[in-house]
Amino acid sequence: MKKIAILGSTGSIGTQTLEIVREKSDEFSVTALAAGSNAELMEKQIREFSPALAALYDEEAAALLKERVRDCNTRVVSGMDGLLEVAAGSGASVLVTGIVGMIGIKPTIAAIEAGLDIALANKETLVCAGHIIMPLAAKKGVNILPVDSEHSAIFQSLNGFWARSSEHHRQVEKILLTASGGPFRGKTRQELENVSLKEVLAHPNWVMGPKVTIDSASLVNKGLEVMEAHWLFDMPLEKIQVLIHPQSILHSAVQYVDGAIIGQLGTPDMKLPIQYALTYPDREYLGGERVDLFSLGHLDFMKPDTDTFRGLALAFEAMRSGGVKPTVFNAANESAVKLLVDGKISFLQIPDVIECAMDNCVQIENPSVDDILEAQKEASRIIAERF
Repeated sequence: MKKIAILGSTGSIGTQTLEIVREKSDEFSVTALAAGSNAELMEKQIREFSPALAALYDEEAAALLKERVRDCNTRVVSGMDGLLEVAAGSGASVLVTGIVGMIGIKPTIAAIEAGLDIALANKETLVCAGHIIMPLAAKKGVNILPVDSEHSAIFQSLNGFWARSSEHHRQVEKILLTASGGPFRGKTRQELENVSLKEVLAHPNWVMGPKVTIDSASLVNKGLEVMEAHWLFDMPLEKIQVLIHPQSILHSAVQYVDGAIIGQLGTPDMKLPIQYALTYPDREYLGGERVDLFSLGHLDFMKPDTDTFRGLALAFEAMRSGGVKPTVFNAANESAVKLLVDGKISFLQIPDVIECAMDNCVQIENPSVDDILEAQKEASRIIAERF
């Protein structure tokens, strides 16, 4: 039985992971759960899955949870120390990193140091610290198994060949990273000037948390995924191409030097990439809807509009600059999303906020984790002063 720990158990990735555990209780057991502050849902998860350890980052929420589950055999911890213990001290063999934000960096490093495989759904970990994470994983012999649907699709398209060859740069012509285009695909800047938050959050294909949904609408999410793909697959930026694909059926593909394109198709459902990360290298039955190619009829592809959706172009710029620029990009976007939700900026101002931080933060080459966290604070400070 494979033992798993989950960072972000109350979020979208975490709850879907637990659905898989529920359906395959003879294969998986949960040793530890961690989340931000949702004590009510965490209590339900504790009572169903009986983890030995549970953590809430918020101290008050953790205190409330501890009182509510005092009749259970689950020990409750809190803060960053609690997340680190869940990541590295629960006896799990796989850590699912479904927690949102840079808070996931230190626990992921701790889990790798402890020899756990990582089912990675936290973009910020590689965006900000890929130069630390990937060499450490290689040194420790740890698998980094992508959970994002696009990166899982790339991983699946490389499977077999990837394990056999160290010459993938020579054999891979490009990665084709797909994007739905979000709710505003094809819209002009003029049409987007007065869009509401409700419209921003109305994603046509995927059910996700508000942060990721907003990032999808702005194409910032795809920029973060470009950075993630660079680190996951050791692929130069010039070999990563973004395609707008409205149906979200081709989750991504790899084009080889002989012209062959190998991709992974499926319904817009995160359970498949989550399960594949948990059962890798094996494939197991997964219920649910199947793609009906007869009903689908056709698949559409188009170039992204980086003039209207400048966040994607800024992501490439940040990645080319390297150092702490990707961290600044990510931190500024997090601040911009909060400003949008609070009604302090418009949707079209998101890239303006990001660009302001990138232009004014001090560059640091080859940053440490402390440098990364300091760059996050600096970006947030600059934005707070100017917006």
